[in-house]
Amino acid sequence: MRTRPWGGSRRLGLTSTSVLASGFLAVLIGIAFAVLLQVIGDSRGFTADARASREAITDASTLEQHLIDLETGQRGFVITRDEAFLQPWQAARDSYPAEARRLLASATSPEQRRLAGQINRDFDSFLTDYSVPLVEAVRRDDPSASSPAATAEGKRRVDALRDRFTTYITNERAKLQERQDATDASAQRAVVVACAGLAGLTALIVTLTVFQHRAIVRPLRRAASAAGRLAKGDLEVRVPSSRVAEVAALAASFNTMAASLQDSRARTEEARERLEFLYERLELLYGASVSVGTGLDVEQTARELARVAVPRFADFTTVDLLEPVLRGEEPTAGVDTRLRRVAADGVRDDAPLLGLADPPDLISPPPESRAALSGRVRLDTDLRESTEWASEHPEAASRVLAYGIHSRIRTPLQARGVTVGTVDFWRSRPDPFGPDDVAFAEELAAKAAVAIDNARRYTRERSTALALQRHLLPRRLPYQTAVEVASRYLPAKTRTGVGGDWYDVIPLSGSRVALVVGDVVGHGLQASAAMGRLRTAVRTLADVDLPPDELLTHLDDLILHLSEGEPVPGGHGDDEGVDDFWFSAADLGATCLYAVYDPISRRCTLATAGHPMPAVLAPDGTVHVVSGHVGPPLGIGGLPFEVTDLELDSGSVLALYTDGLVEARHRDIDVGLAELCLALARPADSLEEACDTVIGSLLTDRAADDVALLLARTRALPAGHVATWQVPAEPVQVERARKLVVEQLDAWGLTEATFVIELVVSELVTNAIRYGQPPIQLRLIRDHTLICEVSDTSSTAPHLRRARAFDEGGRGLLLVAQLTQSWGTRQTTTGKTIWCEQALPPL
Repeated sequence: MRTRPWGGSRRLGLTSTSVLASGFLAVLIGIAFAVLLQVIGDSRGFTADARASREAITDASTLEQHLIDLETGQRGFVITRDEAFLQPWQAARDSYPAEARRLLASATSPEQRRLAGQINRDFDSFLTDYSVPLVEAVRRDDPSASSPAATAEGKRRVDALRDRFTTYITNERAKLQERQDATDASAQRAVVVACAGLAGLTALIVTLTVFQHRAIVRPLRRAASAAGRLAKGDLEVRVPSSRVAEVAALAASFNTMAASLQDSRARTEEARERLEFLYERLELLYGASVSVGTGLDVEQTARELARVAVPRFADFTTVDLLEPVLRGEEPTAGVDTRLRRVAADGVRDDAPLLGLADPPDLISPPPESRAALSGRVRLDTDLRESTEWASEHPEAASRVLAYGIHSRIRTPLQARGVTVGTVDFWRSRPDPFGPDDVAFAEELAAKAAVAIDNARRYTRERSTALALQRHLLPRRLPYQTAVEVASRYLPAKTRTGVGGDWYDVIPLSGSRVALVVGDVVGHGLQASAAMGRLRTAVRTLADVDLPPDELLTHLDDLILHLSEGEPVPGGHGDDEGVDDFWFSAADLGATCLYAVYDPISRRCTLATAGHPMPAVLAPDGTVHVVSGHVGPPLGIGGLPFEVTDLELDSGSVLALYTDGLVEARHRDIDVGLAELCLALARPADSLEEACDTVIGSLLTDRAADDVALLLARTRALPAGHVATWQVPAEPVQVERARKLVVEQLDAWGLTEATFVIELVVSELVTNAIRYGQPPIQLRLIRDHTLICEVSDTSSTAPHLRRARAFDEGGRGLLLVAQLTQSWGTRQTTTGKTIWCEQALPPL
């Protein structure tokens, strides 16, 4: 059945009805003819007006569709930056002028013509003032293009235009309805004629019903069913085309919408996959920032880098570092550019590139390595085509290719402008590396390079601090007969590095010895330097032969004065470097234990500034920690230091240590002291073995702090090696003193030393009688040297000076200094003692 537009079918139906009515109603032919002519004329006028209105509505709908295409295209381009969305936008922009002129031409009234002109102006303003600048702004990556203000402005303009289109089409449809009403009124006048053609009219109605069902109802049902399937997610559904223009337009619009949704879903899926890819990369970078650089070991950090990239980014990873980096040194361009493979990881263990010695160290790196070391990334999407790579190591290259590895990215490891090595990412999976992977490889390598460089710098600083620490600590303990000593120093095995623990053994006059142990709180070069200067200060004060409490007081005052910027007598208060050191020593905190052992009296006098008390192992095997007053740490001031006296049997072991030995996070200091006593009580053949036993028992884990341990086994000087006499304060006693000394030297078999010692005793006793105060004591000590001491109760110490030619005195001490090996003065609780040492003659 041939379908025609609704107006044409009705017009044809009315004509047939009029023809049939004229045959049936011949008698009324005149009246019916006149009525039919009038009705036909009205119908023709309505048809012409309806056609004009429909054309106007169609033109407005077409121009409105262009507006929708413009808005949809620009919105899609703003959101996705995809130029494909601008194709319908450009098409609508190109056809807009012709459609605008057609709209003006099809206007059916002056009011509609005015409204059409307003629509054209607004449409042109939307296109010129908004849409085109918005697209250009997006192309310039102007962030304002996607701002809420720009979006709101576009929506306002589009809504205003659509409102005008709605007004225009509504007016046109209203006029069409008015004409329809006029035609209906005319048709009513022809009711009489229509009644005559009732049979034909009935047939026409049946025909029209069939037409509507086939041409409209059935296509609309198909469209509704398709819309339901579309709503359920079936984007493949399409509506068949129709010979009826309106239904065909509906089908075309539906199919266009479905195709657009299908394309949008495909783009959405592609965007989702891209976001998942980016999320995976970001997650991998986060994992690298967390898991790479957990320690400060260069090789460990390289292994962490190799491990983190497998398998999510690469199938295999190898890390090659420059030789100086492994030593903690900073690489120098053109010097020692050998690479060593220090880390490798992969999805399988049998890859030909996982061996740390394959390839071997490169004395002169190949061109590809030199390019990476200079900062350039190399991407080999297909290693079979990389002749440069294959020519450097043909055998290794053939094994790699035969294994199935086909793609590689070589990236330099650079941090703070320093190249420390290279990292290679290898793939054997089907998809090779692409340009998009290079940026990620660079980012991953940059993060790892910073961690490796931090580890390198830590290694360098730790090595420097260790070297400084070993240099500042005594390389070998001095020879003396008062005690047998053994020592250990263990730096902390943590990131904080070397600390300020130290110990020292200082020989003193009268065969005595000073045992010192201290701790500068903190780690690194600053603590080591502070320790060295503190040790030097202790040695300087020990040379003055001060008692332990006075020595710590002077040391505390020294730190306080210099930390406050005050000059110390004999020092340089304006020395910025010295002040900086003492500031650091006071800020960090320092402790010190100073003990003096006298092998003649077997007494040990000690004082401590914030340092733990020593432990004593008696000859019978019992161990106890010395109890006594512990003074404040150095640099606090205001509190006194008190002396603790011990009487030690010969063979006792005195254990001096720092808190790192007995105190830890998981162990209380009381528990540590108990374990120290148990370790000291264990049998040992020597002090060295005892040191190893103590260290092995108390330090089972990585030491979190430095540890210093000093063991001293006391000795007692035999009574026959000491001779003491009281000398009355009379000049005639000088001769008697000389005689006593000569007789004692003869008894010891040291006749060769008689001349020098006789002169020295004569001078020292004479000075004590003349300038000192009684009682006066003379003592000879036979040790590894021959020691002569003269004591009196005067605190005035003599000073060495050079006498002038006509001076009657002043040459005594100069004579003593020239004849003996060493001499000095020490203050005692009752006065002073002047002593000198003379080397024993060879046996």
